[in-house]
Amino acid sequence: MVSVSFYFQVHQPERMKHYTVFDIGNHSNYFDEQKNKDIITKVAKKCYLPTNRVMLDLINKYDGKFKISYSITGTAAAQFQRYFPEVIESFQALADTGCVEFLSETYYHSLSYFYSKAEFIRQVEMHKKLMKDLFNAKPTVFRNTELIYNNALAMDIEKMGFKGILAEGADHILGWRSRILSISPLLATT
Repeated sequence: MVSVSFYFQVHQPERMKHYTVFDIGNHSNYFDEQKNKDIITKVAKKCYLPTNRVMLDLINKYDGKFKISYSITGTAAAQFQRYFPEVIESFQALADTGCVEFLSETYYHSLSYFYSKAEFIRQVEMHKKLMKDLFNAKPTVFRNTELIYNNALAMDIEKMGFKGILAEGADHILGWRSRILSISPLLATT
């Protein structure tokens, strides 16, 4: 039987206010809270809640043989907590099934690895703590922003205790190998 692994990336950036040079020194809040709230409310109702309901139904229908992975950024989780906590509750219900794996990544969905390894490590640790606090999950697989990969990153991720890394499958690198790879022991079971 062929195994299929579903992986979902969940990210919502913080939207910025229109901020001019004349606002410097007068306003310190750069984010458009109303716009963030409106967008989170819209996507929660149209996307996240209905999709998570379907995923939960499939897990229940197939008695735990249907498994999925989520990579939820810290910025998305923080906005869900602030504006629409039912989304977090729906992910917690999925986590409670034992059929969901939460991947680790940088908290801010950033390119920090290429700027500062210290900042990168700080963000990954923040994200790991968030996954533990929200879902009682200890990620074992890492997903870098935009699936950017290089061997130095992989070595650093391994040193941080991760068992695997999700990367883009480029034909010129994969050659004869299949794009179908199991990313973790949880998903490898049938």
